[in-house]
Amino acid sequence: MAGSRLLFASNGALYASLLPWYPTLSDELSLNSSRFGLIVSCCAVGSICSSALPPRLIARWGPVPVSVVGTVVLAVAVAAVAWSPSGTFLALALFVVGVVDAVVDVGQNVAGVRAQDAAGRSVLSSMHAMWSLGGVAAGALATASAAAGVDMRLHLAVTAVPGIAVAVVGGRWIGEQAPAPAEDASPGGPPVPGRWRSVAVLALPLVAVALCGTVVEDVANNWAAVSGVQLAGLDLGVAGVAFTVAIGSQCIGRFTGDPLINRYGTVRVARVGGVLIAAGGVLIATAVGPLPLFLGFALAGYGAATLVPSALGAAARFPGIGQGGGVTVVSWFMRIGFLATSPVVGALADEVGLRWGLGILVASGVIVVAVCGYLEQHSGRLRP
Repeated sequence: MAGSRLLFASNGALYASLLPWYPTLSDELSLNSSRFGLIVSCCAVGSICSSALPPRLIARWGPVPVSVVGTVVLAVAVAAVAWSPSGTFLALALFVVGVVDAVVDVGQNVAGVRAQDAAGRSVLSSMHAMWSLGGVAAGALATASAAAGVDMRLHLAVTAVPGIAVAVVGGRWIGEQAPAPAEDASPGGPPVPGRWRSVAVLALPLVAVALCGTVVEDVANNWAAVSGVQLAGLDLGVAGVAFTVAIGSQCIGRFTGDPLINRYGTVRVARVGGVLIAAGGVLIATAVGPLPLFLGFALAGYGAATLVPSALGAAARFPGIGQGGGVTVVSWFMRIGFLATSPVVGALADEVGLRWGLGILVASGVIVVAVCGYLEQHSGRLRP
């Protein structure tokens, strides 16, 4: 299990090491909000376009080698982003980051599920928490580097090395894993033909819950630092603190999420999470200084922590298509919705201001409160 946790931590750290530099990239390339939103959405486009790759690669080489080799490629791709001479090059580089990151994400999750099966108890949530923890550490380091005037290219090149090393060590610690059961042998594969429409309809409420969780993540990833500059008056060098606060609170929420769900139930925890997201969105959208902005991102990050795992867990109980099929349906729709978040925020920011664009967080919280009851609608038990 320790090896899988290292894979998650490495992935979170590599991706997060780039995000605090977004304001610098936007400033250097003279990008307005709409163009910036479209460019950063290329990362989500890449992840969607990669949907056929992970199951084939994992079936050929296994989840651990795919995760480790993918991490090496991801580290190189993230470092290359810093050398973008134009918005077009930046969009292409982020597209590659999205493709590779999605492959690594599936690989490490399959490795994590197999480790969970071998352990005989739930451990996947803590692995996702390690992803957030890696992101917090890398985001804080990148923010400190930017504040100290460190060159962005040097920072991303240097931080790629420990990211790769951690993944290699994690892969060695995991070693050989037992293969998945036959029905889940192709993780990420499509559900049984002929059932797509009914399963898709069944999945829509869960997609809504999961998407609201990813909206918070996307806003934190792509707009937290920008909002710190434009709304709270932070300097470019310290704007990444807002992102670190958001992902840090999400990390705490993931570590505490399982005990809370075990005591109060999935729906109650999700409903409270929706309220926290909406309240955080109000604070962010009305912030005139750093404190309310940071508090807003802390509330939204903590509130969103359990939404995606809970939605995917409920999807795994869809009847007749197996865990892999149910999770695939929700995950695929979730990525499609994730693609639209930054362009929507960017377009609203240009038309009516960034404060109104970030109102998407308030809407997300309200939606979670309205539909989270579907998280416990499917009462089938997961396989041990």
